[in-house]
Amino acid sequence: MTEHEDLIAEARRQWLAHWGEDALEPMVAVTSIMRVHQILLARLNRLLAPWDLTFARYEALMLLHYSRAGALPLGKIGSRLQVHPTSVTNTIDGLERLGLVSRTAHERDRRMTLAAITDAGRETAAAATAALNAARFAMAPLSDVELEQLFDTLRRIRIDEGDFDAS
Repeated sequence: MTEHEDLIAEARRQWLAHWGEDALEPMVAVTSIMRVHQILLARLNRLLAPWDLTFARYEALMLLHYSRAGALPLGKIGSRLQVHPTSVTNTIDGLERLGLVSRTAHERDRRMTLAAITDAGRETAAAATAALNAARFAMAPLSDVELEQLFDTLRRIRIDEGDFDAS
């Protein structure tokens, strides 16, 4: 095997030799999706590095940026981003250290902690979004038509999982 060999094609060849055609295409598709996930995260994180953001921090920052009041309970952030509460805490901690978010107590329920976007957070969200837009969210070399097809295809898995009601 050479350094620049298609490792997923090699996995496909090995699978076929050892397991036959049984679940061959699903295995290759899943392996490809997982590798592309790694590639996209690395690309996006490089694009966001000038603001000390990761893509996870960017998503949380944008969620707050889009919220009506600019603040949300940590539990709601986790629910909307579909991540574990520990991940939300770590993400908000990082944004808070950067001065992009502040934690405040809920005005009606003091037991609830809110994350609120700061003015610096709004400026950073705008600048980072401009960079991501300019780079087409790291989705080169796919065309808009291919991206729409990809969205439609992957959406079917999300519907099957019950992420949302598609009716």
